[in-house]
Amino acid sequence: MTLYPLVLQPALHVKVWGGRRLATALAKPLPDDRPYGESWEMHDTATVANGPLSGQSLGNLLAQYGAALIGPNHDPAAGLPLLVKFLDAADWLSVQVHPDDEQARELEGDPRGKTEAWYIVAAQPGAQLVIGIRPGTQREVVAAAIQDNTLEDLLVYADVAPGDVLFIPAGTIHALGPGLLLYEIQQSSDMTYRLYDWGRMGLDGKPRPLHIEKGVTVSNLDALPPIKHTGQNTLPVVDIVQSAFFTTLLHQLNPRNGTRITLDTCGTHFHILTSLTGDIEIAVEDNRVPLAAGQTALIPASLGVYTLSGTGRVLRSF
Repeated sequence: MTLYPLVLQPALHVKVWGGRRLATALAKPLPDDRPYGESWEMHDTATVANGPLSGQSLGNLLAQYGAALIGPNHDPAAGLPLLVKFLDAADWLSVQVHPDDEQARELEGDPRGKTEAWYIVAAQPGAQLVIGIRPGTQREVVAAAIQDNTLEDLLVYADVAPGDVLFIPAGTIHALGPGLLLYEIQQSSDMTYRLYDWGRMGLDGKPRPLHIEKGVTVSNLDALPPIKHTGQNTLPVVDIVQSAFFTTLLHQLNPRNGTRITLDTCGTHFHILTSLTGDIEIAVEDNRVPLAAGQTALIPASLGVYTLSGTGRVLRSF
């Protein structure tokens, strides 16, 4: 069967810090009244919502189509290399850190660490992120502060607004604060070392485990990541983040910038399209696929040239 633009049905995840804005802001049906914090938009567990492949998971399609789906530079047996999420934080996420690839292999026997980036979609007044520990703090001081429940005194906070971007290299201590809805692009790994959980209980009524030794070991305590401000940028294409693992661009289609753009996978890269606002149409030859606000589509690497048309704002990651 010939591949086509795959609109995705995400996998939803309940979190102790989650809320309801995945439904109210992004029109995602939530199956019950529990606190949903994550919508895994593009991942092995996401399923196709349109066309002949409807209902199949990306993991199954990867086994069937291999390089045609993700390009010749990735091993299909390793799964999709990227994971895209929406996160809705009604409370603080835990203060956490992720290992890099080498540390993941050494500490966990896993080939893939986790570098990620956040794009702020919506922010309530006063919303903040934790972007690290005061630079120069010694590891033993961090470990002692976690044990003594005084880590908050060492954290560095930053105010954020819609359009702000935080690139989070592996080793960066970070946390997402209440009142934030964001898009996350990351290496496809859920390897997380939790350092601090604000003294709360998990959904099961018990404290969630901490990973102090490994977390402190992999932490970068020398520098803080900068916040990039893109919210006032009205250009047709806005550079959101570029790294060794992923690139994310924002396409802004409107009468001034133009309502149609031609893109190309070059047969080598899959593209992940996530619509933030408006109504967009994806076209590959005669195949036309609508993409509503809050939806994500995967453009298989083998498709080559395609177009986006309409008015709206679309994040494209690859």
